[in-house]
Amino acid sequence: MSLTLAALIGSITVFVLAIFLGFELISKVPPTLHTPLMSGANAISGITIVGALILLNNNEYTTVDGTSVAQWLAFAALVMATINVVGGFMVTNRMLEMIAGKKKKKGGD
Repeated sequence: MSLTLAALIGSITVFVLAIFLGFELISKVPPTLHTPLMSGANAISGITIVGALILLNNNEYTTVDGTSVAQWLAFAALVMATINVVGGFMVTNRMLEMIAGKKKKKGGD
């Protein structure tokens, strides 16, 4: 599998457009919707983790020394997606504790 110049330029173009589109969409979201969006981002990161694990197990891209750029990128994606999922759940848990604390104070008065 070889990467042609046209495919590389197309991939970089899609990547840059996705960055701009993502920034524009997230900057227009009101603060009350950030928690549901974080849950969606955690789901996407979970899919990234599954894809990275599949790619790490794939021997099609392995070179003579037993590793490849694709496997290194899959490992980096696995680490970053795992950090994102764990951090997202920690923040969500913290926000739920804050909401539960307000309900306890309101009910106890």
